[in-house]
This record gives sequence, structure tokens and C-alpha cells, in this order.
Amino acid sequence: MTFSHLASRLDNIAPFHVMELAKMAAALEQQGRHIIHMGIGEPDFTAAPLVIEAAARAMADGKMQYTSATGLPALRAAISAHYRQAFDLDIAPERIIVTAGASAALLLACAALVEKGSEVLMPDPSYPCNRHFVAAFDGQAKMIASGPDQRFQLSDEMVRQHWSEHTRGVLLASPSNPTGTSILHSELAKILATVRGKGGFSIVDEIYQGLTYDGEPFSALSLADDIIVINSFSKYFNMTGWRLGWMVVPETLVAPIEKLAQNLFICPSAIAQHAALACFEPDSLALYEARKSEFKRRRDYLVPALVELGFKVPVMPDGAFYVYADCSALLNGVKEGGDADTLVKDVLNQVGVSMVSGLDFGPYTAQHYIRLSYATSMENLQEAVRRLGQFLGKNGA
Repeated sequence: MTFSHLASRLDNIAPFHVMELAKMAAALEQQGRHIIHMGIGEPDFTAAPLVIEAAARAMADGKMQYTSATGLPALRAAISAHYRQAFDLDIAPERIIVTAGASAALLLACAALVEKGSEVLMPDPSYPCNRHFVAAFDGQAKMIASGPDQRFQLSDEMVRQHWSEHTRGVLLASPSNPTGTSILHSELAKILATVRGKGGFSIVDEIYQGLTYDGEPFSALSLADDIIVINSFSKYFNMTGWRLGWMVVPETLVAPIEKLAQNLFICPSAIAQHAALACFEPDSLALYEARKSEFKRRRDYLVPALVELGFKVPVMPDGAFYVYADCSALLNGVKEGGDADTLVKDVLNQVGVSMVSGLDFGPYTAQHYIRLSYATSMENLQEAVRRLGQFLGKNGA
């Protein structure tokens, strides 16, 4: 059976090139090639032992029925306590809505706030799904070119300059995928104040907030309580496939979001929720902090190694597990007219290192930037640098 009348909104949603490159890497592995994966944004660590034990215990005890659409009360309370302990913030559990991953949280936020023709400002580069969440509700993401001078983030001046009669809000990510950079706290405060003054909404994606390496722990919730903050158990808590996240919303949005969640998702995974309670045990938190230190160690190795190979890293990533590197100086070695996408495909095929170009993240940096994930072992990173040196013809590689 074929469908001849697909919804026109599909025209505004592009393929996810990161996943296409992952399929290419998998095909090479099936041929017997050894591939070092630095493309997919997923921790190489898995769920903490106490989390796995809690999941098994929940299944053994039969705790697999639907939960409230907003999540287990105990989990909402545990997240609230985490904000108090980690950030000295008093966030009422009632404002916390547990979701089927951060993606579901962003979909719920867009379902509640984005109407046909709504314009939402976000930086270029940014995580591609963010603009597609807006498109799914017939809104338009207005991508604003944001270079190294702005830390690849929006500034208050840029928000003021690009706000139009159609603009309804901003969607920010700090730290960001693909750049690993955060918005300076003072600049974020200005942006939130400007958006508030224009009667708009602010959504701040903080799914990498637990993985920040420079400075004290920080959440945008310390600046305002009339914003929507998105978080996840995927990155800092190493639970990617469990599909569990949360959002913190103003009190006035709790009922509308709950109504949407009831209809669109019924509830997040019950097993994942019971398991996630163990994330906040002292032994689990100690493990996450140790893993965070290991991510920092990898970053501190990889960035100077890339610079030595000829890449330019104009902004030191202060969070997440990505390096966003300018490969302009290296493109003469690829095919005539080649760009970053050509480079990453050549590297994959010739030396077996899987990276991604800026193609997914917006047109501004698509041609000359690549994203490398250091969510892999130090041994793999060292071998990847050796192979990149081999590809680039660097002496001693």
C-alpha cells in the first residue's frame, strides 16, 4: 500500500545525517573493519549498577503498570531534591513533569506553545531535532548564524535584532549539541529578560547540564521561574535507551502539559521510572561524578591533539562530550570541491574513524566544521588521533 497524500509538514523535516553515517559505519563493521565511533552522541558508560538492580526489582515486584502522566510522585520528589542538593534551588515537585525522554519533553513544550506560523529563534548550529520539533507543530525555526565569537550561541543582541511580529519564543541549549559550549550566565539572564519583555516563551535544553567541566553547577532556573527547562536521564545518568527525561515548567503550564501528556504518551516507562530513583543514591552519584571526571580527561586530551593535527577549535567546549572543530585548513587534501561532509566520509572509509560533519546542525557551519564525540575510551581516542594523523599525512602519526 502506498500513501499519495503525506502531510506537507514532512517537507520541513530533513533526514538525520548523523544516523545515516552511523549506518555506513555499521556496514563497514559487518565487512570486518574495525571502526572507532566518534559520531553518535551517546555515553559509552551504561546505567549505574544500583539503577539496573532497581529495574530488576521493579519487574520482579510487578511494578509495570501505567503511572501518572506526569510521572511517579517519588521520582518527581527525587528530582526536586536533586535541584536542591546540586544547585541550591527550591523547585516544587509539582512543577516537574517526567517524560519519555527529553524528546518527549520538547514535543510537549512545542505542542503547548507553538502554533501555525509561530517563529522560534535558535542558534545555527544547533541540535537538528529541535527545529524539527517546532516544524512538527507547523511552526518555523528561525536559525540565526552564531559563530565562535558568540560561543556558537545566541546573544541578547541577536535575539533583539531577529525578533519579529511572528516570533513567539526562543529555544536554547546550554551546554549545546554539537558545540559543547554554554551560554554565559550573564548573557542568558539578558536573553530571558528580553524574551519576557516581549511576551514570549523561553525553552532551555539542559540535558548536558550535568556534564559541565568549568565553573560551578548552574541551571537557568536560578535566573527565572517563568521558563521551561528540559533535562534527561540519558547523558549524565547514562540511560540513553531507557527513554526517560523531565521538564520543569511554570505552575500555570502544569495542567496544560499534563493534558497533552495524558493524550500523547499516557505515561513514561514505569520500569525506567522505578529504576531512575536509584540515580540519586549516594553511590550512584559518586559514580556519575567519577565518569564526569573521565569525560573531562578525554576532552583535555582530544582538543590539543586535534589542534596539533591542523584542526581549529575556536571555542573550548565546557560541557557535553563533543568537540566542534573547524576543518577548513584540511580540506585541500580531499576531493576537489570537497567539504566537511566529504572529509568525514573519506576518513570513515579510509582509516575507520566515524565522525559527523556540521551538515545536520544548520547551514552556517555545515561546510567547514565537524563534530567529534569523546564518549569513547581513552585508548580509542588515542588510536583515532593516530589514524587521523595517518589520513592527513602527519609526520610521526
